Amino acid sequence: MDALKIKEAIQYRKLIDVLLNPNLYADIVLRGGYFINVITREIYEADVAIKGQYILMVGDAKDLIGPKTIIEEVRGKFICPGFIDSHMHFESAMLTCTEFSKLSIPTGTTTLIGDPHEIGNVLGVQGMKAMIEEAKTLPNRILFTVPCAVPDAPGLETSGFDVSAKDMKELLNDPYVQGIGEIQSFSNIQPVYQHAPELIDDLVAAVSYANSIGKTVEGNAPGLFGKELAAHIISGGTHVSCHETTTKEETVEKLRYGVSVFMREGSSQRNMAECIRAITEDGLDSRRAILVSDDMVPADLLKYGHMNDIVRRTIHEGIDPVEAIQMATINPATHFGFKDVGVIAPGKRADVVVISDLMNMTIDQVYLGGKKAAEKGELTIEISSYIYPETVKKSIKRKAVNKEDIVIKANGTKANGTKARVRAIEAIPFQNLTGGSEYTLNVKDGTVQPCIQQDVLPLLVVERHGRTGKIGKTFLHGFDLKFGAIAESVAHDTHNIIATGTNYEDIVTAINRVIAMGGGIAMIKDSKVVGDLPLRIGGLMTDELSGKELSEKVDELSKLAKNELGCGIEVPFMHLSFWSLVTSPKWKITDMGLIDVDKFEIIPTIV
Repeated sequence: MDALKIKEAIQYRKLIDVLLNPNLYADIVLRGGYFINVITREIYEADVAIKGQYILMVGDAKDLIGPKTIIEEVRGKFICPGFIDSHMHFESAMLTCTEFSKLSIPTGTTTLIGDPHEIGNVLGVQGMKAMIEEAKTLPNRILFTVPCAVPDAPGLETSGFDVSAKDMKELLNDPYVQGIGEIQSFSNIQPVYQHAPELIDDLVAAVSYANSIGKTVEGNAPGLFGKELAAHIISGGTHVSCHETTTKEETVEKLRYGVSVFMREGSSQRNMAECIRAITEDGLDSRRAILVSDDMVPADLLKYGHMNDIVRRTIHEGIDPVEAIQMATINPATHFGFKDVGVIAPGKRADVVVISDLMNMTIDQVYLGGKKAAEKGELTIEISSYIYPETVKKSIKRKAVNKEDIVIKANGTKANGTKARVRAIEAIPFQNLTGGSEYTLNVKDGTVQPCIQQDVLPLLVVERHGRTGKIGKTFLHGFDLKFGAIAESVAHDTHNIIATGTNYEDIVTAINRVIAMGGGIAMIKDSKVVGDLPLRIGGLMTDELSGKELSEKVDELSKLAKNELGCGIEVPFMHLSFWSLVTSPKWKITDMGLIDVDKFEIIPTIV
């Protein structure tokens, strides 16, 4: 028996003493509240007694109240387990685990399952381990599901480091690693099977090892049905999740197959309302329906909340409040095999949320391991800032580019007044799915020109890891930019520099500003910086700003994008970051060029 198990056994023995010895008492009693039982889907009046970091009992706790017991009167309020976000990326919030937690804990989220896929693509095992070390310093529970394949599509994109099955032993044996994260390398079933079968071999090896040591595996199955869905499920060891489900029909089939459907409701991808129809309309059992955020910006955390807001939205879609809470507590706990959280019962960790308004999910108090951590939206505990080592802050290996590097040539012609037929990625608001169309654009001095009238702009990805130096080029429709350019080093999943703009001069300036900052976001108009944000941790995150400060900065940049650059799309930086995600249909862009995701091949931008 290891030291942790011995310590736990000693603590359990002390709990028994408190329950049976009339001279021993609880530390805290939440008295007179409406208890939400996520095991039986009931609400009834009960006290909750806490000793140390554990739940003593639920019921009439008057015999456990002693002279030093803290009594919290919660009559008229609701008591439920702390919420679990089963799939999220700290990098998408551009915040460290610490600063994200400071915003998240007061909203009732007590457990986070982070997927460090982004920092893994940039810095490999070293980057993921740096994030795991930070999580070990925090009072909330943070576990990680790590990628077993980086990059997701070898030959179609360039990551900073490669990760494969050979790296799994070191990562998966860390107690803060829950298992393997979203297996995106086998999302495009037929193309991968036909053109890159070695990816499947490596995936199966990694999954087999994870299963052998009791670790979980998460899937990634957008738009998959029938044989292809079955193949994806088997590749993950038969019990997987999917957070890329976007339709009711997908939800129905996946639930019938036993897939845990992670119903996503984040800042830029919102799929819960469609997925939940499988339950509200078709009456399917909701035990494998789980709410997740995936990607959230700090402003949304501050303005709306975290999992409490997603639960609230789910209730407003017609789901019973207790059933909606199950989707963020006992359902994910069951999926991951958590034995100490997700329910409030004797011997469980005292991660408890007190709710003052059930329908609107207004959080009154939050307890972490039996200690009050937040009240009325404010932290009541001290969480120190965390500074990352310099080793993860020098990830931009690219020198500055010039205009000739990034212009899109019209098949060698130098004539003015000619036209070029081009392919363009079609943006879909609030989805990381894209379409693809063709447009006719003007050519000047052999270079294809942007067309603001048609909303067709150059879209580029500049390799920044120092491995190939390539620049992928295509066009984009639907970003609704009227002036200037935007560039950022956040570009899923390999996180090269992605840029778009209304003219090549501003695009070059934006890219070079990102390089000069060591990573981040840059907005340029008339060759001048309109706004920027350094993100020096892997070019993805900052430890120089608090969550509130970053939220204010991103809000400022979003307003500048709208007011100065005329950008009509919401959360433009997050949308831009997903147009290089080659595991999500239809067309995407990487440093290799325009990618037809369904065919798993590079296609020319000029038709």
